[in-house]
Amino acid sequence: MSTLNHSAQAQNDFAKLEKNVNVRAKGLIHKLNTTKDTLILKSKSLINKVYSVSMDYKREVDLTVNKKAIKIPLNTLSKGKHVFVAVQTPIRIVFVIKVLRDNDILLTVEEEDLIAKNEK
Repeated sequence: MSTLNHSAQAQNDFAKLEKNVNVRAKGLIHKLNTTKDTLILKSKSLINKVYSVSMDYKREVDLTVNKKAIKIPLNTLSKGKHVFVAVQTPIRIVFVIKVLRDNDILLTVEEEDLIAKNEK
C-alpha cells in the first residue's frame, strides 16, 4: 500500500487505537473492528469493568462487564482522545482511543419526496 493510499484510508477511519504494550497488558486483547467503530476486548481472565475518560473529564463509557469478552461501540463517543481503563482485578490496563471524526448520521429521503421537490 502506498503512502498516499494509506493516508487517504487513515482519514476515513472513525477511530485510532493506541495499545498498551506493557507486559502486564499482554493478557488483554484490545483491538478495533475492521470499520474501526467498535472496540473489541478479549481475555482468558474476567474483565470486571471498562470505563473511559474523555478530554473533558467525562466518563462516556462506564460498564460493569464481568465477562471474558465484550464489544463496545464507539459511535456514541465525542470526537477526541479517550483514555480507557479495563479492570481485571487487581490489574488495570490503560489504553487510548482517539475518535477522529463525528458519527455521520445519514438521513434517508424517500425517492418520491425528492422527485416532488424537484418538480416544484
